[in-house]
Amino acid sequence: MYMIASIDPRVAALAPDFRAISMVVEAGERLVGSVADQALNETYRVISRDEPSWAEAHLEAWAQVFRRFDAKPQRTSCSAEALRKRGLRDGLLPRLNPVVDLYNAISLRFALPVGGEDLDAYIGQPRLTITTGSEIFETMKDGQAVEEPPEPGEAVWRDDRGVTCRRWNRRQGPNPTGYRRPPNVVHLGKLDPNADRSLHKTRAELGEGLRAMMPDARVQTSFLVARGTGSD
Repeated sequence: MYMIASIDPRVAALAPDFRAISMVVEAGERLVGSVADQALNETYRVISRDEPSWAEAHLEAWAQVFRRFDAKPQRTSCSAEALRKRGLRDGLLPRLNPVVDLYNAISLRFALPVGGEDLDAYIGQPRLTITTGSEIFETMKDGQAVEEPPEPGEAVWRDDRGVTCRRWNRRQGPNPTGYRRPPNVVHLGKLDPNADRSLHKTRAELGEGLRAMMPDARVQTSFLVARGTGSD
């Protein structure tokens, strides 16, 4: 399995400091679910009393970028802020599957957007781009699959078929597997330069957690910026 995700240069104009890491995971189905449970339990203890010194500025940077494509951050915040508010308010998140639970714990702890998708369902390669408003976005309404176009000028993840995640990292389409099996590509992103160290720390902790959960896992990492990619 190989993936070359890309970032549209127009995204650089919208958010010059944006950097991302994509991790493609190849592994069997042998999952140690306790790894995610331990990560979530530790995260709840940490975020209730501690927060990275740069977290508030980083989340505000995301709010400013959302305003640039006319998303109101009070109503449509980035995924890291939405998850953090929910974790602080409820103290619990619904369990989806071990991989999702693990990266949710890491997103909560580091205040960085983290999201996963099923690469096997992609048509072509993932890319972060700006919409025209004519793209397809599949979602659910009243229990039925429907298509709705995104607004023109949104930052979205998409493939050759259509949009897979609207408003950069806020709203994913229905996962074809319903998260019955783990996503096999995970994106991590940051805006504020002060979050550089935590982006790489997040990548390291997620990689360690994935390998503890799936001991035979192979993880391909790509570093994404608007001018190109690198991998290891």
